[in-house]
Amino acid sequence: MDGDITLQQRYEAVGRRIETACRAAGRPPDQVTLLAVSKTFPAGRVLDLAGCGQRRFGENYLQEALAKISECAIQRPDWRLEWHFIGPIQSNKTRPIAEHFDWVHSVDRERVARRLAEQRPPHLAPLQVCIQVNIDGGANKSGVIPPDALALAQAIAALPRLDLRGLMCIPEPCADYASTLAVH
Repeated sequence: MDGDITLQQRYEAVGRRIETACRAAGRPPDQVTLLAVSKTFPAGRVLDLAGCGQRRFGENYLQEALAKISECAIQRPDWRLEWHFIGPIQSNKTRPIAEHFDWVHSVDRERVARRLAEQRPPHLAPLQVCIQVNIDGGANKSGVIPPDALALAQAIAALPRLDLRGLMCIPEPCADYASTLAVH
C-alpha cells in the first residue's frame, strides 16, 4: 500500500472489503467481525488501531501478549479491548490464558479445556472457546482430528466457565479456491 495512506484509511478500506464480500455472499455485514492479529506489533500500534475503532485483537505468543494486554490496559483503561488467544496451547500455560483472554481459538484437547475451565477466575465472563480441528491432516498443524471433534465438543460444552462457540479450521493452502472448500 501507498506509504501516504493513514492507518485509519487502511482500516476503513478493510471494512469496505468485508462489506463487499458479505454483500456478494448474501450475508449481512454486521454478522462478520474483524479480528486484527496483533502478534509481533507493540502495544502502541495496537492502541493506534484501537483508536481507529478496532477492539478485537489476536495473539499467539503468550509472554508478548501478556505484556501488551497489560500495557494497553494501563495506557487506555477506558477502552475495553477484547483479546483472543489464537496459538497452540501448552498445558502449563493455561492459567494466564484463562486469566487474561476473552476468547481461545485453539483448544484441541480435553485436558487443556478442563484446565482453562478450572483456572478461569469467577469474576470474569465465561471464556469463549473454539475447537481447533485439523481438517486435512496437516502434519505441521495442531488440532483434533475430525472424527474426535464431536466428543471434544461435548466435553467442552459440559464444562463450567467455558462457552463453546464453534470450530477453528485452517486448510492447507491450495492452488485453487475450490480445492480449499472441498471436504476431506
